[in-house]
Amino acid sequence: MIPVPSNTRVWLAAGVTDMRRGFNTLAAQAEKTLAADPFCGHLFVFRGRRGDLLKIIWWDSQGACLFSKRLERGRFVWPAARDGKISLTSAQLAMLLEGIDWRIPHRTWRPLKTG
Repeated sequence: MIPVPSNTRVWLAAGVTDMRRGFNTLAAQAEKTLAADPFCGHLFVFRGRRGDLLKIIWWDSQGACLFSKRLERGRFVWPAARDGKISLTSAQLAMLLEGIDWRIPHRTWRPLKTG
């Protein structure tokens, strides 16, 4: 997992992104389309058209970081919105990176009674 501070926000860029883009053009997209400062220390997550590749940009106060992940099978779960941004928790980001549907997490066990 990416070693980010606990107060870091995670922003998902709704819609699809050209995955040929690097940090500079993704940062420009975050600034223009998402109306956010790409150098604020938050994570910005972008997904390609096929849905099996995503890129994350992050400014860690020392430099620019660009992470990418490609799923060998399946697709990353993405919101249906065409534009805008969605805030995620770090737990939802972890589920997203594992290919799990982060929108509807299911608990595997629930206590039936107390005591």
